[in-house]
Amino acid sequence: MLGTILFFILALIAILAAIGMLTSTNAVHATLFLVINFTCIALFYLGLNAPFLAMVQITVYAGAIMVLFLFVIMLLGAERVQLNSTLRWQVPLGIVLVVALMVVSAVVLLSPEVSISLPSVAPVAADTQSEGSNYGFGSAQAIGEVLFNRYLLPFEMTGVLLLVAMVGAIVLARDEAGKTIHNLNPQADSESSAAD
Repeated sequence: MLGTILFFILALIAILAAIGMLTSTNAVHATLFLVINFTCIALFYLGLNAPFLAMVQITVYAGAIMVLFLFVIMLLGAERVQLNSTLRWQVPLGIVLVVALMVVSAVVLLSPEVSISLPSVAPVAADTQSEGSNYGFGSAQAIGEVLFNRYLLPFEMTGVLLLVAMVGAIVLARDEAGKTIHNLNPQADSESSAAD
């Protein structure tokens, strides 16, 4: 009973943090809301008897990646998002798409043609061993064995995706920095155009 109450409290905090992240106009506040969300997910992992995943969630996502996000936000000076006329159409469109998604989900889930039967989920014991493994379930060795044997290709593709995202962020930051420096000195622009 206590576990169910804690689950619903954490779920409510995670949902409110996600809503706060999406509705915040300050990028630093949005990043901090995302840290709260990642921490709630780590606590869910602890509740599922997966302490390794919980610590990876805290260390990698809530720690390293959020520090990187905050560093990039502060470096670019993009703490505040100005709501101008080009973004006003996105709010009604987003509301329409969310309502459409909820309606389609409700139709699919409540349709008599779709027979959804969820298996009963039981907690996993700490001493349970994964198939073909000499290590306990959820241990670092068992996760590494599965990750680098069965899921090696998705793991490598995720690394390439993160590399492409990092290169794209650097290119965008350099482009924006060039525009900012270019726009800070309008007198130099007029002199260079007059010289041409």
